[in-house]
Amino acid sequence: MSDGSIHETAIVDDPSELGDGVKIWHFCHVMSGARLGDGCVLGQNVFVAGSVELGAGCRVQNNVSLYDGVRLGADVFVGPSAVFTNVARPRAGFARKDAYEPTVVGDGATIGANATIRCGVTLGEGAFVAAGAVVLQDVPAFAVVAGVPAQRIGWSCRCGETIDDASLTCTVCDRTYDLAGDGLIETSR
Repeated sequence: MSDGSIHETAIVDDPSELGDGVKIWHFCHVMSGARLGDGCVLGQNVFVAGSVELGAGCRVQNNVSLYDGVRLGADVFVGPSAVFTNVARPRAGFARKDAYEPTVVGDGATIGANATIRCGVTLGEGAFVAAGAVVLQDVPAFAVVAGVPAQRIGWSCRCGETIDDASLTCTVCDRTYDLAGDGLIETSR
């Protein structure tokens, strides 16, 4: 690792893979086997389990636990105190390590503060989960979801701004999109 920093209170178990420029703040724990891409930043009190993978440029804010089964694409933002699960029906008295369900977050997605992401879902590229939302099903590419349970309320551009539903064009950066399945695909910049 070069040009990065690990706070003296953080614990990084060997072997784990830390890309160039990774920054790990106070009281974090990165378990053996975890993989963090170049330029990732872990805020205070972040836990990263051993099978977790973070793509380059991810920013995980304070008080987030990334449990086994979670995979973040590149440039994913996870807001403070967001919650990921990895077992659909946990019970303290019954081991369920064989029941972990993968959670995949696409490149450039944003998860707002205090959002909850149920295991087994996929958040598409550029998806935007509002603060406090509870995601129980897959979120299409570039969809904005909010509420409990989370429902699509609009579309989000790669730059994070709202996309006009009629023209599927970002009024800030002029990117254009087309419908592709349940989500969007970027067509020009």
